[in-house]
Amino acid sequence: MINLWRHALACLLALLLLSPAFAEPAKLKPDFAVKTKAIDGKVLLDAGIKADPKLAENCLAEGQKWIGEQRAEAEPEFKSDPELFRNGPWTYERSYTVDSLVTDRYVSVLRTDYSYTGGAHPNSDINTILWDKQQGKRISIRPFFTDLADDGPAMQAMVKGVLASLKAEKKARGTEDDGEDYVKSIAPKLLKIGPVTLARSTEAGKSAGLMFHYAPYAVGAYAEGSYDAFVPWQSLKPYLSAEGTAIFGGDRPKGDDDRAK
Repeated sequence: MINLWRHALACLLALLLLSPAFAEPAKLKPDFAVKTKAIDGKVLLDAGIKADPKLAENCLAEGQKWIGEQRAEAEPEFKSDPELFRNGPWTYERSYTVDSLVTDRYVSVLRTDYSYTGGAHPNSDINTILWDKQQGKRISIRPFFTDLADDGPAMQAMVKGVLASLKAEKKARGTEDDGEDYVKSIAPKLLKIGPVTLARSTEAGKSAGLMFHYAPYAVGAYAEGSYDAFVPWQSLKPYLSAEGTAIFGGDRPKGDDDRAK
């Protein structure tokens, strides 16, 4: 009887291990790929991107251009110094992911680049896209504010919020003693403050504020990883335009502060 129970238990364990719940997650099929002796390049679009044909076309064209630029640099290097590729082709991957959708019109997209060219570790970069579904094009956050002039009050308020958020996150991670050189890289200018998206909100169809995204090395040591800095809309309320007032509301959902860790 004991042997029968052992046999049954072994069979059950085998079935569990073979079930989908225990299977390794399937790798996403790239929407564009090229592989040569010099480069292994991919572009990936998530389901949210593909749901908007114009957005998908825009992102894919940009991704293909980026891979083409990396290939144009890698191919001559391979010919002149094949030893640089002794571990295989240089790897480049660009992915596009929907981060939020506000008023069913404004799509915030995270664009993440990964590359490995045989160095001590891979490199990554983060950028963002704000897509206006109604106009079918990329826009900036300028329409949501009355004035985003360099060094102006709105930009100063944003920088203040970003630095406060980063300081709190560094304290939570135990990395606040790494110095504050990162502060110098964040300036009250739209093109210098960092890649931005509209933060998700507890209020349907609204945004809780602005989320600034920083890749490894941007505001700390590589080992610290990436950071997200959240600036609530309430702190920017004096500077909102009519359009901004219409899209902001609510609070940041619980759990969103764990996404960059």
